[in-house]
Amino acid sequence: MNTQTLLSSRAATVVVAAILYIIGKSLARFLGLDDPVGGFFAETLGIGNTGLLLVWAFGHCDSMDGPVVLLARKALETGNVNLVLPWVRAEDETEIRHAFDHAMSVRKLGPQARELADRHFFETLVRIHRAGEGAPFTGLKPAGRDLGPAIPVADRALEDGSVDAVVRLITDAVARGIRERFQAAWRKRRFDPDDVEAGREYVEAYVSYIHFVEQLFDITKESTHGHSHESEESVAHVH
Repeated sequence: MNTQTLLSSRAATVVVAAILYIIGKSLARFLGLDDPVGGFFAETLGIGNTGLLLVWAFGHCDSMDGPVVLLARKALETGNVNLVLPWVRAEDETEIRHAFDHAMSVRKLGPQARELADRHFFETLVRIHRAGEGAPFTGLKPAGRDLGPAIPVADRALEDGSVDAVVRLITDAVARGIRERFQAAWRKRRFDPDDVEAGREYVEAYVSYIHFVEQLFDITKESTHGHSHESEESVAHVH
């Protein structure tokens, strides 16, 4: 089964959605975001390979070896700004074109000027790209950061043409997460009504279990039916 056929199946769509959820949770903790399921991650759902690439870019786009900077280098080397324009919103295109033209002019002044111009263009491009996705820009990060297992595996799948390794990784991770939360809630479900502390421990385990399952299911609905908003019943359910 080739990648295109696999990704077109519902099972693969669920797996890809799970990838977005898990990566989103991790990045949200790193960036201090409150809603890893909504916003940018909801926007990436249901758009196939591009969505996976954008997820990788969200966590990696401020690195010197990330896709935005790599394409920016190529754009400056070839003089073709179109290589980076897909990474910014249409309303930001004019600013990027201006920054690109300025960098191309300054680069001609010598090696030191070239280095400074390139760096300024990288920072401008990444800052505007992240702003378009609602993410903060805290400076360019060095190459070689540890991104964990999911992002590199998802990226390699796009290069190799097989999503099997991604399916295995995410399926195992999701199953493990559900089972661990279920077992925690199951062990604590029977407690003395007069033992308030034990009751709180159960509620904490219950909420963790239910929210994990609920968010996984909600994100699969978004991926298969387009952008969906959380229902009133879901909002009212155990928060």
